[in-house]
Amino acid sequence: MSRSQSRSYPRASRPAPLRTRLRAAGLPLVLIAPALVSTASAHAVLERKEAAPNAAYRGVVQIMHGCDGRPTTRVSVTIPEGVTGAKPMPKPGWTISTVKSAYARAYPSFHGQVSEGVTRITWTGGNLPDDQVDEFTFFARVSDAFAPGATIYFPVEQDCTQGSYRWSEVPAEGASARALKAPAPAVRIVAASGAAAQAAQGQASQAPAAPAARAGAIGIEAPWLRATPAGAKVAGGYVTLRNTGTEPDRLTGASIPRAGRSEIHSMTTEGGVMKMAPVEGGLTLAPGAEVALKPGGYHLMFLDLKDGLKAGETVSGTLTFERAGTVPVSFTVAPIGAQGPGANGPGANGPAAAPDAGGHPHHH
Repeated sequence: MSRSQSRSYPRASRPAPLRTRLRAAGLPLVLIAPALVSTASAHAVLERKEAAPNAAYRGVVQIMHGCDGRPTTRVSVTIPEGVTGAKPMPKPGWTISTVKSAYARAYPSFHGQVSEGVTRITWTGGNLPDDQVDEFTFFARVSDAFAPGATIYFPVEQDCTQGSYRWSEVPAEGASARALKAPAPAVRIVAASGAAAQAAQGQASQAPAAPAARAGAIGIEAPWLRATPAGAKVAGGYVTLRNTGTEPDRLTGASIPRAGRSEIHSMTTEGGVMKMAPVEGGLTLAPGAEVALKPGGYHLMFLDLKDGLKAGETVSGTLTFERAGTVPVSFTVAPIGAQGPGANGPGANGPAAAPDAGGHPHHH
C-alpha cells in the first residue's frame, strides 16, 4: 500500500509537528483527526455548494493542501452525467486538457439538444506548494435530470510530485458522507427562485402521475420510478397502495422488463443514520389501511438493470399481491433525485434527503 493510500485522513496545512507528538505518545491519529481537521482543510471541495436545475453553474474546486508535504502538480475533475456544456477556465502556469464523451441521453440547451460534451477536465504542469491553497474553475449547466433535493458529486483527482489523493467516494444512498475518508465534492440541487424558477418549471422533464389501477380490493395509485445515471444497475420504485376490503393482503413483489429481479425494502433512522433492510415475506396491507412506498420509507428496489431509466418515459411492469395476484401497472419515470412522480406528485414538495444522503445504500 502506498503512502497516499494508507493515510486515513488528509493532512491539514501544517500538522507535521503535531503528528510527530501524537505518534510518539502512541495515540490513534484516525480517532482524533475529525476534531483537528476542518472540512475546508481536509478535502478538495467546491466553493459553490448549491445549484438549480436548468441553470448555469460555476464550479470552483478548492485544493487545500498537498500530499504529505509535497506540492500538487495535477488536478482533474469528472463532470457527472446530467451536467452539460462544461468549459474550463484558463489558469496561468497550468495546461488544460479535456475529455469529451457521449451523454446517456440528449439534454436541452440554448442551441437545441446536446448529446455529448466535456466529461473530464484536467489541469497539469503547475506547482502548488503544500502550504498554499488555490482554485480550479469550470463553467457548466445543470440539466433537467436533477430535481430539488438531489445531490450531484464531482470526483476530483489530486496528484503531487510524490503521492496522490482520489476525492472520489460517493455515499451509498442512505449513508452519510461524513463516514467517508475521501468524499467527492458535492453540490446540492435547490429550487430556482423568481423568474428563474418559472423558466425551469417550463423546461423541466417531469413525468405525469400514472393513472390509478385496482386489483380486487387493492387500489394502486401513482406508481413511479426514479431516473438512473449512466451505468447504474439499480433503480428505486414507489407507489401508494390502499386496501379497501375486509381481508388483509400482502405486496410480495414487483417487476419491470429492464430489471433482473426486485426486492421490497424498508428505510429506518437509527442514531441519525438511515438504514435499509429487505422486507421479508412481503409488505402487509391491513384492511382499510393505506401504505405509501416513497423515498425515505418503504420502497421497491429493481436490481440488475439491463438499461437505464430516463426522466419522462413510461415503463410497463407488474405488482404481485398474495391475494389479488399479479397486476399490470405503468411506472412513470421522474428525474434523478425526485421526491415524487411529477411537479404536483406526492412528496414533490415534501422534505428532501440531506445533502449527503441519497435515500438508499444501493440506489443512485
